[in-house]
Amino acid sequence: MRIAKAMILLVFVILCGCWDRTEINDLAFVTATALDLTDNGNILCSLQIAIPASIEGGRSGGGKDNQFFIISAEGKDGNEIHRKLQKKSSRMLFLSHRSVIFVSERLAKHGIGDVLDIFTHDPKNRLKTYIMVVKGGEGRNILKMNYPLKQVSIEAVKEMEISGEDVAVTLRDFFITYASEGVHPVAGTIEPDIHTKDTDKEIFNFAGSGVFKDFKLFGLLNEKDTLGLLWVTDKLKTGRITTNLPNGGEVGLVLNHAHSKIITQPLNNSVQFKIRLEGQGSLAENTSNLDINEPNHLKIIKKELENAVKEQVQAFLFKIQKKYKVDSVGFGQEIYKNYPEKWAVLKPNWDTLFPKASIAIEVSLTIKGAGMVHSSFGSQAEGGEK
Repeated sequence: MRIAKAMILLVFVILCGCWDRTEINDLAFVTATALDLTDNGNILCSLQIAIPASIEGGRSGGGKDNQFFIISAEGKDGNEIHRKLQKKSSRMLFLSHRSVIFVSERLAKHGIGDVLDIFTHDPKNRLKTYIMVVKGGEGRNILKMNYPLKQVSIEAVKEMEISGEDVAVTLRDFFITYASEGVHPVAGTIEPDIHTKDTDKEIFNFAGSGVFKDFKLFGLLNEKDTLGLLWVTDKLKTGRITTNLPNGGEVGLVLNHAHSKIITQPLNNSVQFKIRLEGQGSLAENTSNLDINEPNHLKIIKKELENAVKEQVQAFLFKIQKKYKVDSVGFGQEIYKNYPEKWAVLKPNWDTLFPKASIAIEVSLTIKGAGMVHSSFGSQAEGGEK
């Protein structure tokens, strides 16, 4: 009798366990979202949705057919917009495959606190989604671009961002930084390629990063500034440094290893910082007359590259310290970690104290090899004539 009851219960569980299952054919896979600000102050939300045939591999990447389509809706809040978007789709919107959220520069400067609030409340929104600012343009225009190397262009953005040369910030990273002591969040920026005139072949470029304060975009950093940001915050994986030499010519170093350390030196009513930057790489370019096989010449190149790094980082620090006055590196966080009692005193006035803080920079580079680069053809010719 007990066995019979157990069998009946098991059958009941099996029959009822999948009553609310949603079939894959009933889902619309959202791969990216774009958020723009309209002239009347509303939010225009656009979704890039993968066409099912693309997901299943039914179409080749070389075909002219699009692998996605876009729907848009305008509203004042996230719930209203989501309701309107769902009405435009015959399938249930599925957000777990979304890779990137694009925010127009105009909306970012206006403020994105209310816009991002919905992403923290709805469990369907993945916090590992990347967030990017569209420099000088609208987010929805990025969604329309066809990227030749990927069936869905947004996957290209995802892979390019995590390569290590650009700022890759997820919603989770953004929110954690915002809630942390003594540091303000940043986000990567993207822009259409202005050199491409064929609309069917438009591509995008990474254009540096943007610094935020109180969920508002305070300023933009170019690619050199962004390299400095990544290096100082110990997040740089690879990069390239070039500099002109005093005697003419240019040298370039490709970094394959970088490290940084911020040393805090508290004073009575202020604080000083020292940034130690270390890098290792190989020369990838040499148009000078210096022979890198000569130890003295290599020392000259090393010194000039170190000076170039120092000037580049100083230019980055000037922007966040003097121009934007936003602690995007986390110098305040360093005080909080190492001297919490000191931070309790400085915190109320940190926005005023940070622009006046003294920051010294030390750079040490190690050139491990010259790769395929030796002395320039010009110097070789001169040497042959002699």
